[in-house]
Amino acid sequence: MSSHTSNDEFFIKLASLLETRQQKGHGSIFLTQKRLTHDESTSSKPADSPLADLEPPSAPLPILIRATDGNSQTKDRKKSEKIKLSTVVQPDDLESFYTRYAEICKQGMQALKKRDRSKRKKQKQGKKKTQDDKK
Repeated sequence: MSSHTSNDEFFIKLASLLETRQQKGHGSIFLTQKRLTHDESTSSKPADSPLADLEPPSAPLPILIRATDGNSQTKDRKKSEKIKLSTVVQPDDLESFYTRYAEICKQGMQALKKRDRSKRKKQKQGKKKTQDDKK
């Protein structure tokens, strides 16, 4: 597994990943967020309570942010390597990180096209009319 990049390096690579997807005109980018937990073997918490793992942590936990382009090496697709990015954000840096993260994501989504759903609406209206005629 690759090591986590710094926040600045993550933003640079994410921006380039979004830009390459825009240039291709198609493709998916998956963004995920996950709270990291402390290593349980080193924790000194007594496990007397049956609900000990449901108690809120005493200190805020860091967050793992991941981005991937969704390419896989299947027989149907070209053999391109899957791009995986990840970074760990400390609780003190969350606000500034999310501000910059939102800006980069908005810039990457500017080239998105609104889906044409007029065909689907026409089909639904046609079905409603035939159902109303049957009554």
